Amino acid sequence: MVLRTLGTRPSRGQVLVNCSVFDGTGDGTVGDQAIWIRSDGTVGRVGDRQVVIDAADDDPEPIVVVDLAGGYVTPGLINMHVHLGLALPGAMSASLDRNDPAALALHMAGSARRTLHAGVTTARLVGETAYTDFALRLAIQSGSLPGPRLFTAGHALCCTGGHGHDADGLEADGADGFRRATREQLRAGADLIKVCVSGGLAGEHEAIETPQLTDDELSAVVTTAHQWGRTVTAHAGPAEVIERVIQLGVDGIEHGYQITPEVAADMARRGTWYVPTITVSRCREFFEEHQVPPWMMERALGAGPRHWESLQHAITAGVRIVMGSDMPPDASFEGTTATVREMEFMAEAGMTAVEVLRAATSRAAEWLDATGKIGTLTPGAAGDLLVLDADPAADVSALRTMHAVVQGGRAMRDDRGLWTKRRPV
Repeated sequence: MVLRTLGTRPSRGQVLVNCSVFDGTGDGTVGDQAIWIRSDGTVGRVGDRQVVIDAADDDPEPIVVVDLAGGYVTPGLINMHVHLGLALPGAMSASLDRNDPAALALHMAGSARRTLHAGVTTARLVGETAYTDFALRLAIQSGSLPGPRLFTAGHALCCTGGHGHDADGLEADGADGFRRATREQLRAGADLIKVCVSGGLAGEHEAIETPQLTDDELSAVVTTAHQWGRTVTAHAGPAEVIERVIQLGVDGIEHGYQITPEVAADMARRGTWYVPTITVSRCREFFEEHQVPPWMMERALGAGPRHWESLQHAITAGVRIVMGSDMPPDASFEGTTATVREMEFMAEAGMTAVEVLRAATSRAAEWLDATGKIGTLTPGAAGDLLVLDADPAADVSALRTMHAVVQGGRAMRDDRGLWTKRRPV
């Protein structure tokens, strides 16, 4: 995949000083560090302050110094399961007319801005409506709108009446139908393909256990996408469906509500990726706030205990896990955002703080085929970073203390005015 750079970059190089850094790849945080962000918005060097300042002399533009006042720095987060146009059954759907292109575009633009301010500098969209995601991706790239870098699937693919058919899904039937639907997303510029192979939480006339694609239909999707150099990720719940689809070559699983130890072991052996979205079966507060119908709340919360076991089976087996919230990344949830709460849940389930951070930075970048470009603070990577008051490599709840978000070297959120106090070298 091609990493698309943002259209607006900082006009001057920067050296960020007086900070401790987790670079996205190491085993912990390193203290007393400095970070050179080149004038093109990429990382030049991380290390000792004077060494970094001396290296920054190579920048063609004048350098300014930003004092981070002892803050902790981590790469910007990558949320791998996002729907910027999300409208769950109930009050959310009633407030958004998906058939009105202007209303949908404005809704998604607002979601993108809030997502960025929540510390998500890159987002992977796994189902949007009317190809609005591609227009939004272009607007963010050009600098017309603030938002995370977007990797997007376009429409999720589903069978007639399948999961998502009344939201972001594009219905198809038969191998030829799914082959065409896949090519339509590729024609629009899809970075990946999302396919719904079982029921889920938000479909009234289905169950989580309902299988929804035949082998020949899914094979048509996988073969076509792989021929075009794209990955395929599957919305999938029951273990038997997951086992079948990973054998057919699907690259990743979204949700995985009912993974068994045996299936987790097979996923680990095959290198299958997993986005658990554990918040979606534990978010009563969010469901009540948005007045989702009783049938959905009962199904989602009822799936919670088994969903939790699935995540723990995946951790034990060594499955490649990355972070994705499914809930709006910026949504207020249990005193923080859905993104941070998702990461806290991952730690509570058994992952170390560093493993969780990697799942939301460098490991996520690996699945996006963007290793070394995003998700890390190493030379040549995008200058995407967060500034916190505590060490996230010791406890991911430190992300609750976030007070600055930088994307491509530009401060997109600066609660304490650190960038307004910058000074020349």
